[in-house]
Amino acid sequence: MQIGSKSAPDVVVVGGGAAGIIAAWRAASIGAKTVLLEKTERLGTKILISGGGKCNITHDGEIEEVLRAFRKNEAAFLRPSFYRFTNAEIVGMLTSRGLKVYTRPDNRIFPSGGTAKDVMRILSDLLHEAKVKVEMRTRVRGISATDGFVAGVVLETGVLNCNRVIVATGGSSYPKSGTTGDAWGWVKRLGHSIVPIRAALAPIYLGVDGMEARAGVAIRDCLLKARQTGKEIARWRGDVLFTHRGVSGPTVLGISRDVAERAMLGPISLEVDILPDSSFEQTTERLVEYSTLHPRRSIGTFIAELMPEALVRSALDSISLDPVRSLASLSRKERSRIVELIKGWTLGDVRSVPLEKGECVAGGVALDEVDQKSMRSTIVRGLYLCGEALDIAGPVGGYNLQAAFSTGYVAGDTAAHDAMAQGK
Repeated sequence: MQIGSKSAPDVVVVGGGAAGIIAAWRAASIGAKTVLLEKTERLGTKILISGGGKCNITHDGEIEEVLRAFRKNEAAFLRPSFYRFTNAEIVGMLTSRGLKVYTRPDNRIFPSGGTAKDVMRILSDLLHEAKVKVEMRTRVRGISATDGFVAGVVLETGVLNCNRVIVATGGSSYPKSGTTGDAWGWVKRLGHSIVPIRAALAPIYLGVDGMEARAGVAIRDCLLKARQTGKEIARWRGDVLFTHRGVSGPTVLGISRDVAERAMLGPISLEVDILPDSSFEQTTERLVEYSTLHPRRSIGTFIAELMPEALVRSALDSISLDPVRSLASLSRKERSRIVELIKGWTLGDVRSVPLEKGECVAGGVALDEVDQKSMRSTIVRGLYLCGEALDIAGPVGGYNLQAAFSTGYVAGDTAAHDAMAQGK
């Protein structure tokens, strides 16, 4: 397909995820003739699967508080866009159209009694009302540029001429959703640097036999730590979910980026503190008191009050104690081993952090090659970059969707105003 300059759009947005949808909506809503290209058969696939299908829309709180969840350089880059399109504004956009939301104690905002489908319905309506031309099942092969200026988008069927292209293709996590990192090759050929891609918000596979027996079991409200050469390198509090190959859940997602980045520096082990609010001394007192009150009860019975029963035997096996032994039979050293188990049960050594299983990835277009106030490329005129294609990866909790919404908004706003300033 070859489209001449008379019928060429003002702005082309590549990628129909969170960043791309907001970018296209914003560009069209202020008057730019906008085309949104999506290679799959539906928009917002990762929005639909976020939060287990419930959609963790964003994170509540003051902007500076939200920014503190990101690494320092990422927060500095995101600050202008977070103030331009805030967490309150995306929530207000959705609630003004009938979506009811609630905020969890951990400040994560979700639809009330609704699902991610309700969020996507509203976003799709916004695109329709803004008269965005949405082209589904349209695979982009590259971006053409001449003398440092964007000239169009290369499709399988030809070239779509356009002087302002917004790249919002996402990263390479969950490739079945369509996010396969396509854009990194395109923009690298245009001169951009790509920071090496690493897993983030991903499960962790362990080099431990018998994980299948633990699959589906969870330890609630614990403290997960990662250690390398005996030194703690990351920690996160929340739930740990055992899988067939290792562990997942909020705590694992929270430390996975640090683990993935340091994996080449040596073996890493994971340990879990089952009673994070109790000190070693308090835990010892709890065990002694319980043993005094119930001397004939087994060690396993005591441990089963602290963790799922399905994990008791493997946990006690790790410190060579028989779960059926009575508490009265324990020596002082054996009680100490039990306390050490409760405060730091070693789950095993990390085998891998599967990039393709993560909710997002770290790495991508280098942030110092994108203007943080406009999302313009500093390498190629007419190119704008936003969302997960950039080297940004916040923690679990709605942070990454907010980064996509905010950077997408700024990219769409800038591209549209650039188009109008140049007489389209």
